Amino acid sequence: MNTMGVYIVQFDRAGYGGSDPNPKRSLRSEASDIEELANYLELGSKFYIIGFSMGSYPTWSCIKHLSHRLVGVAFVAPIVNYQWPSLPESVLKDDERKKWYKRMTLVARYAPKLLHWWINRKTSQSSSTDGTKPTYFTDKDLELLKNAPGFQFLTADKLKSRSVFNNLRSDFLVAFSKWDFDPLELSNPFSENDKRPVHIWHGCEDRFINLKLQRHVSERLPWIQYHEVHDGGHLLIYDTAVCEAILKSLLLGEDTPLYTPKFTS
Repeated sequence: MNTMGVYIVQFDRAGYGGSDPNPKRSLRSEASDIEELANYLELGSKFYIIGFSMGSYPTWSCIKHLSHRLVGVAFVAPIVNYQWPSLPESVLKDDERKKWYKRMTLVARYAPKLLHWWINRKTSQSSSTDGTKPTYFTDKDLELLKNAPGFQFLTADKLKSRSVFNNLRSDFLVAFSKWDFDPLELSNPFSENDKRPVHIWHGCEDRFINLKLQRHVSERLPWIQYHEVHDGGHLLIYDTAVCEAILKSLLLGEDTPLYTPKFTS
């Protein structure tokens, strides 16, 4: 990063870190917060955005509403919302995650107390002394966490807090409810002379996001450059080699043959 002269601002979305909660958060409000922060810090008329995991939905909103402020974008392990209207049933029919996300969205919306109880119960079980490992992280993810002391995941103790849970709930509902636009219908907001300034990075072993869905997104949006990390899980951004490749491809336009996807449409 020093060689490239990179200046990174880590943005705490509403309710995370030092940011105040926003119970009325929306796709548009998250993009507006990013623009307001960029203006306050005088980052210039244009800037790059890297959106990781749940942070991808504000990033899609920035492409939709703030493309005139963007130089380039990198999605890292981005979510795919099953309610995007143009996702074909042929891609969704064998995806068990769809049922899970649908149930979680309904319970989060109509029975939040029940969901809070269930999450506390599950996290307490997984953090017990029986050696059980979280099933949603791969072994490589867990190794990466050992070397990421600053990683502030929602631990069992934190989730007992009603305010932490309420923030996570509102975040989840915005991410997986109906949006005011369909990302799969977006056209390239950048100049055709630009060398595909938008990137998606996905780990083939990611247990949160279906690989098949991510590949479908890349096929539907050919103006996005798609990369796959063969042995990568969900926490790609904490892998030093992968993170360096993400920055070089985004900022310098470098090719990344090691992460070229190997699949046919």
